[in-house]
Amino acid sequence: MKLVRLFFLLALVLIVNIMASAKHGYHSVTVRDTIIKLDSIRDRRLLKLDKKDKSNRNKNNPAPKAGQLTTKQDTTPSAGGLKSIVKSVAEDSTFVDNEHKITHLYGKARVTYEDFELDADYIRVNEKTHLIFARGSIDPKSKRYIGRPLSKSKEEKPIASDSLIFDYKTKKVKIWNPASEQDGNFISGGQAKRLNEDEVAYRNVIFSTCNLPYPDTHFGIVITKGIGQKKRIISGPAYLEIAGVPLPIGLPFGFFPKPDSRTSGVILPSFGEDQKLGFFLRNIGYYMAINDNIDVTTMATIYSRGSYEINTNARYLKRYKYGGSLTLAYGSHNYGLPGDPAAKDFNITWTHSQDPNANPGTTFSASVNAGTSTFYSNSVNQSNFNLQSLTQNSLRSSINYGKTWANSPFNLNISLGHSQDLAQKTVNLELPTLSFNMATLSPFKNPESINPKWYEKITVGYSLQATNRLNNIPESELFKSTTLSKRLQNGMQHTIPVAFNTTLAKFFQFNTGVNYTERWYLQSTRIRYDRGTTAGQVTQVRDTIPGFNRAYDYMINAGFSTKLYGVLQFKKGGNLKAIRHISTPSIGFSYRPDFGDPSYGFYRTAVSSATVPYPYYATRYSIFDGLPYGGPSSGKQAGINFSLDNTIEAKVKAKSTDTSGVDRKIPILQGLTFSTFYNFAADSLKLQPIAFNGHTSIFNQKVNLSFNGSLDPYVTVVRDSITSAQIFRYKRQINRYTWQDGKFPTLTNFSVSMSSSLNSSSFSPKKTQLPPGTSLQTMSPDQAQRLALMNGDPSAYIDFNVPWNLSLNYSFAYFNGYTNKGVTSNTLMISGDVSLTQKWKIQYNTTYDLKAMKLSDATSFAIYRDLHCWDLSINWLPFGFYKSYNVTLKVKSTILQDLKLSKRSDYTNNPGFN
Repeated sequence: MKLVRLFFLLALVLIVNIMASAKHGYHSVTVRDTIIKLDSIRDRRLLKLDKKDKSNRNKNNPAPKAGQLTTKQDTTPSAGGLKSIVKSVAEDSTFVDNEHKITHLYGKARVTYEDFELDADYIRVNEKTHLIFARGSIDPKSKRYIGRPLSKSKEEKPIASDSLIFDYKTKKVKIWNPASEQDGNFISGGQAKRLNEDEVAYRNVIFSTCNLPYPDTHFGIVITKGIGQKKRIISGPAYLEIAGVPLPIGLPFGFFPKPDSRTSGVILPSFGEDQKLGFFLRNIGYYMAINDNIDVTTMATIYSRGSYEINTNARYLKRYKYGGSLTLAYGSHNYGLPGDPAAKDFNITWTHSQDPNANPGTTFSASVNAGTSTFYSNSVNQSNFNLQSLTQNSLRSSINYGKTWANSPFNLNISLGHSQDLAQKTVNLELPTLSFNMATLSPFKNPESINPKWYEKITVGYSLQATNRLNNIPESELFKSTTLSKRLQNGMQHTIPVAFNTTLAKFFQFNTGVNYTERWYLQSTRIRYDRGTTAGQVTQVRDTIPGFNRAYDYMINAGFSTKLYGVLQFKKGGNLKAIRHISTPSIGFSYRPDFGDPSYGFYRTAVSSATVPYPYYATRYSIFDGLPYGGPSSGKQAGINFSLDNTIEAKVKAKSTDTSGVDRKIPILQGLTFSTFYNFAADSLKLQPIAFNGHTSIFNQKVNLSFNGSLDPYVTVVRDSITSAQIFRYKRQINRYTWQDGKFPTLTNFSVSMSSSLNSSSFSPKKTQLPPGTSLQTMSPDQAQRLALMNGDPSAYIDFNVPWNLSLNYSFAYFNGYTNKGVTSNTLMISGDVSLTQKWKIQYNTTYDLKAMKLSDATSFAIYRDLHCWDLSINWLPFGFYKSYNVTLKVKSTILQDLKLSKRSDYTNNPGFN
């Protein structure tokens, strides 16, 4: 059944394009061509002329000599009524038979008549019969057919053939083994005869998407007889042929319309059965070509147990302006028991891009992906069974408009944003967000100053951000009328940085500045306590109070930084010459007032009523908690921050093969940074945790290594507490440093990651020096001739090089919370591909959990086979929740992208799927 459906789909789509391929063609002439076999009875006229041509050339014109001059020949209009002159030229030689009015052209011959052009290795012009015959010739070295005729009329693309006869009076042409192309479809083999300007007759031609000439065409429809016209195609008997083997099914005749532009039409579906949803009619649809700029494709899938899916995709393109696509998808699925309510899902995707040159200074782009949280898991067909889509945890969307003003420091950006947590089924919206920025300016700088004063180095900037935001809205409440009015948050933030930078004593970089931030809100937060429904319990209630509120904060900072170098020299004679250590210490001071002081009004205290049996509760909170830009931090800060960055590299003697003799620099440690902050204004625990991070490359830069962590400098004790007959452990920090007890600071968290990308060239052997006589400059004429023959015929040899790619990513994470600690992550990700041959490729992707000692459920394999005009792909997920496989055989041609056979086992058919 599938074979019959494949044939009729081929016949319907391919034969419709015959007229265009007959009249407009292009063929990339390959080195592997064939010579047609002429019939002794049917083609006796052609054989007679060819025999006469050989005898005349052998008698009157021996084999051409090297360096013979090119000759030209014009055939003047005769009394027969020719309108133009037949012009001819040959690179090798020309022989004119005045008795029979025949001109023979040898070697890259060319003939033109009005709008007809013809190139071939051999051309014969007969003035009596008004016939032009052209053919190629056999190369004496490669024994291949070369110099095939290439003909062209008007603005049409060239058509290649083995031989042809052209009547330049009636403009009729007969072609043997034509090879032409139109819109991704190819015609080759058999014979084609152009009857007039609008009709072409075919005989035993193969129509397919394979660009190899006959007989190397892998598949196609053989049209035994057919007439192609401008608006329609009339076809006689036709049958399908694959790999040169005709199939015993065919069409007796065909009659198809052939419009000149894109045509609307029905998209044929595929049939099958789903274990959960029943029998299905998948992807039946309709394609609508609205105009040259817009088209719409609508497809639906119907299941026998009541489920269905609808997908509409609209594409638009305005050349040199913009382009994009919009997709609306809806699905109703019942994976439960009969009678259970169906799961309703929808999704919208929109992509839009603007040509950068369409409107200089202005940009507009969109990337929207929004819908229900279960859309991708329930509608696997609409996501093309993509594992990445099935396993994603969030959806994000953004629509951006940007504007820059020429010769000014200002720029504007307005964006609409959306983020969706598929696990929690919550949505965040930004409606919209505005950003207005001014580039840093030097207001006191004199453009004509050569040695600027200190105050000319002062810089000032400005940034404005504003937003309207909905946070953590459940999907079920997103479209309720009260959601926008009661839960919409808005705010505006102004930031003004003022900075000064200079160099002191040649070695020290000094910087200081003030950062001022102000926030405007149209609402604020209040917290109160209410009696709960259970006696003795008090419930905290958070209220949103409308009204304008203003919050501000500022910070003053100053700091120094410099670089220190240390070099360790080694004795001469060894490969290691020196090790250099570069240390970059940085120390700074920062001050920020306590904006939690009641005098500012930014913080309040909520106190519950103390009545029996209700206990007493008190909470100090910021009235800007939960708002888009938050509020000023509480607590006074006046302290010193310190950071130390280190790099280590080695100087190694140059290799013996390096003719430059320059020493090599090998990085040992590309970066190791320690940082902390000491707050003098704090009453205790003044030193913050010591953070460190580093990165480097090892094994000759083939493996990238990065790590980070945190050290707690204070003593922490763990104690037990009994509550409700259960023992609970809790921690408590003591204002005492660990080194006072002779201990190193406690490692509270640490993570390390390693990554490496290797391929076949990473371990390639060193290039050996070629012996004399094998370079391009010193090779012999015989070597040059053989090299030229190989370059002209790539298929004459096989490349046995097998490339491969391997990507490794290792991650390890450790956490110490005193009451609980351990390894939180220990995984190894492996991905890559192996090309077994130039046509076979295997891809793999997996993650191995070293902690759980098992492979990830997302392990996948893919096998790809290039079948020239077909693609064979096999995707396999061997185990886990998404266990499935998919085998697809499809045509490469974009015109026939829906022509494919597939066999799949969906993960929804697994017994564990609910």
